[in-house]
Order: sequence, then structure tokens, then C-alpha cells
Amino acid sequence: MAQATKKLLLAAPRGFCAGVDRAIQIVEKALDKYGAPVYVRHEIVHNRYVVENLEKKGAVFVDELSDVPENVPVIFSAHGVAKSVPAEAEQRKMFYIDATCPLVSKVHREAERHDKDNMEIILIGHTGHPEVIGTMGQLPEGRIQLVETVEDAENFVPNNNEAELAYLTQTTLSVDETRDIVAALQKRFPNIASPKKEDICYATTNRQAAVKELAQHCDGVLVIGAPNSSNSMRLVEVAQKAGCKFSDMVQRATDIPWDRMAECNAIGITAGASAPEELVEEVVEAFRQHYDITVEEITTSEEHITFKLPRVLETE
Repeated sequence: MAQATKKLLLAAPRGFCAGVDRAIQIVEKALDKYGAPVYVRHEIVHNRYVVENLEKKGAVFVDELSDVPENVPVIFSAHGVAKSVPAEAEQRKMFYIDATCPLVSKVHREAERHDKDNMEIILIGHTGHPEVIGTMGQLPEGRIQLVETVEDAENFVPNNNEAELAYLTQTTLSVDETRDIVAALQKRFPNIASPKKEDICYATTNRQAAVKELAQHCDGVLVIGAPNSSNSMRLVEVAQKAGCKFSDMVQRATDIPWDRMAECNAIGITAGASAPEELVEEVVEAFRQHYDITVEEITTSEEHITFKLPRVLETE
């Protein structure tokens, strides 16, 4: 019996962004330079496949600096950390390397600048996300207030009615949802200061735009990523809101919901910013085992951004 035919549409851009690529390189180069083990506080990026590959090379992932023994290098994850973390490392005389994405560091600097100008700061983001914890931890507790939804924005009460307001955003949010939250804040506080350059990073914006386009051409979308990855979860939501009748997250090819795939003729595939291209290839190959497939790439933009490594890891 002949296999059914399916059309696979691959979103471009997809997968690794420059910040994730840099963070992984930092761990790999630290292992090359200092030897195993190299400790990493929290997952370097939100992807188990990446983390497990680095563990095989000698990286040890821990929750807190208290789990790190003496005299070993420690790396801070791409999501950024509160000021208390490097302060603790310095107090313990630890050798640490900060792999915070430069675009997250930009938000940290904005927070410091606004605080120096005595402005009251609103951060749009998700409670408990490592990036949000890191950004709020740039300043003493209470200096930054978190807003998650339009409703939060409509009910926000400034601590000081005399102070000027400014907002910042997590870098991995839904572009459309954030626009609605910002609009609600601007309606209530017309003079609220906005970031000079959009805080939502180029990779998040580009991947969401690619998924919107993808959704116009397929019955279902699979997002390769991790449930704790904010940018990956937003891609699932964006596909649904763009009118795709089926959208789901898969971490590996083993997660593909084949019963749902049977109902789709054209399937869109993308990957979150912390998911490597090997996982895309793995998913495509799994489809090839089940169906006759054609593969087409839908490109909405091209990315050529790279970030420098920390000077301590640059080749001499």
C-alpha cells in the first residue's frame, strides 16, 4: 500500500539565535580551556538536548552557587542573573563567566539607567521566568513592578504618583500581546517612557513573524522546543492565533502526535531559539519514515547577527 503524501513547510528563520549560540560556545570553550568539570548555574539555555550534550562533554548543571565546589569555573546562563549572584561569586572568590545574552544585558542597563533617573519601572514579563528574576534583581526589591497582562496594566497603581514611569519587557514575549499591554499602559500613562530600541529581541520577533506566515499555508504547526522555553511556547500560541487549527510543542521526534498528523496535509515546522537544527532534521526524518514527503522552506527574513565571546575565552 502506497504511503500517504505530506507536505512539510519549514519556517525560516528558526532555531538558534545569536545569544543561544554564544552561550553554548561559552560552555564548550570553557571546557576546552579549563577542562572538565565546568559548572553552569541553571540550564545554559532551555533545551534538554543541548544540556545533555554539554553534560556528556563535562558540564555540570546546578541550581545555585552553593552547589558549586571550590576552584572550578562557573558559568551563568544566557537568561541573566540578579546582581546578588555575581556578588556571591566574588565573595567566595569564584572564577565565573557570564553568558547572559547581550540583548538581555541591554534591558538590565536600561533598568539601572531609569532607576538612576528616579523613574518608576514596570517590567512586562512572566512571573518566575529566569530572565524576569534576573532583570528584577538588577535593583533593590520593589524598584521594579511586574505586569503580565492587559488586565494588570489596567489595574497598575504607581508607588509614587509624582515619579515618571518607564517600561521594559522580557526579550522573549509575544509581540502582539506585548503591544496590547503597552497600549493599555500608554492609554493610562501617556508620558510613560519606552525602550529606545524594542526590548523583545530580533530572534523572537523574526520567529513569530515566520510562524504567522507558515500558519497561512498549513493545517498544523509543530514547534520544536521546550515547555520551559518562553520563546518556544509563544510560537505555539502565535500559530494558534494566526488561524492554524492545530499547533503543538514537541521536544523530540518521539513526541510527534501521529494521530493528529494524519488529519493534516501540510504541516509547518519551526524551532524555538534554543532548539538546535539537529532536532529539526530528526523530526523531518521521522516524517519521512511515516509518509511520502515534500519539504519546502518559507523564508520571511534572514539573520546575520553574531555576538562576541567574553574576552577571557577569545583565542589568543
